Amino acid sequence: MDNKIVEKIKEAAKKIKDVKFERAEVVSYFESLQANGKVFALTVIAAVIVMLFFAFVVFFLHVKGPEEVMVPEVRGKELTEALLEMQKKELYPKITLRYSEVPGDKGTILDQNPTAGSIVKGYSRVSLVVSRGVIIDRVGNYVGQNYDELKMNLQTLFAGSANPLIVLGEPSYKPDLSPAGTILEQEPEEGTNISDPVVLNLVVSRGPSFENTRVPKLLGTSVNDMLQTVARSRIIFDFKARKVAAGEKPGTVVTQQEFEDEFIPNYSRMEIVMALPEGEYEDNVYGIFSANLTEYPYPVPMRLDAHTPDGNTYTLVNFMHTGSSLTLPYAVPKETTLVLYVVDKEQKKTVVH
Repeated sequence: MDNKIVEKIKEAAKKIKDVKFERAEVVSYFESLQANGKVFALTVIAAVIVMLFFAFVVFFLHVKGPEEVMVPEVRGKELTEALLEMQKKELYPKITLRYSEVPGDKGTILDQNPTAGSIVKGYSRVSLVVSRGVIIDRVGNYVGQNYDELKMNLQTLFAGSANPLIVLGEPSYKPDLSPAGTILEQEPEEGTNISDPVVLNLVVSRGPSFENTRVPKLLGTSVNDMLQTVARSRIIFDFKARKVAAGEKPGTVVTQQEFEDEFIPNYSRMEIVMALPEGEYEDNVYGIFSANLTEYPYPVPMRLDAHTPDGNTYTLVNFMHTGSSLTLPYAVPKETTLVLYVVDKEQKKTVVH
């Protein structure tokens, strides 16, 4: 064989051997790199976990919560003094304003929460109720006002108060040209300082004293006509009932009180006797509605309503009355409910049987 050919064969074999060797090295390199990469990744993850652990440890060692403090007693102290004490304890106030019942305590602490002696963390909030003073500090001018309206206004003003600053005394009444219930005089006078609860003494009008009413002639008057008379008259009628006698018309006035004079003072009482049928008569039941009321120093508005079984409601009579004993005749369907109102407030309810 030619020597040149042999040499070429040897060179080719050597190159093939070198290529196989280099390929083995590359495979070995990549296998080594793959194994080392897993170790490296695990190492990095472990390092991160360790760093985070030590970071948390350092954080909790160096960052601690606020210290606990005792809440001071500030009730009864001025707001400024209370705020300074709160500041010393590193406490923050939450302020609420409220009217007081004690004159002169404006700006003082009425209440606190948490209470004194409680242990709380620093920078906590403490609720303070601060007095904004009394609702009124001077007596007003009440002359010319209506007594009942003033009474209601004061009750509303001091609602829920254990010690109202103005208490109404028992009023004195006297005849006057002013409408009944008008305040004529007051004591103490307007502008009086309220340092303690005061009793307000009033003189109230009974209404005109010179007016008289002519005594009406009522014999034979029916129930409905009698109720109309009650509505327009200034007499307090005291009604009584008896059985119907022979010759008498059922449901009419059979006797009335007699007076020596033709005129009697307004809202004098006059006795009336009516002959009322028993049971139902002409689809109605007759009777006398009665109620015992507070005695009023002057007449107040009242009304008697009827609620029928079929759902209808109507007013039998609107009238003025001085209270105490009250009586009114009625003629309504059976099972009607009668309701008496005094100044629009329900006083008595009864069902007609």
